[in-house]
Amino acid sequence: MAETINGLFKAEVIHRRGPWRSFEAVEYATLEWVDWFNNRRLLELIGNIPPAEAEANFYAALETEAMAA
Repeated sequence: MAETINGLFKAEVIHRRGPWRSFEAVEYATLEWVDWFNNRRLLELIGNIPPAEAEANFYAALETEAMAA
């Protein structure tokens, strides 16, 4: 799976937005992409919500179950 994400990153950021002027520019673009990938990208398999929202919903449901028990 890591190779798939690396390939996706290289295709979407490194090759599409280059040529790069500095290491810092690549580093900043990487941080932006990781933020998008984890917090804003919509995933169809989990109901077209971002992964961070799905994770928050999961832990909220666990907390609700614990309170009910």
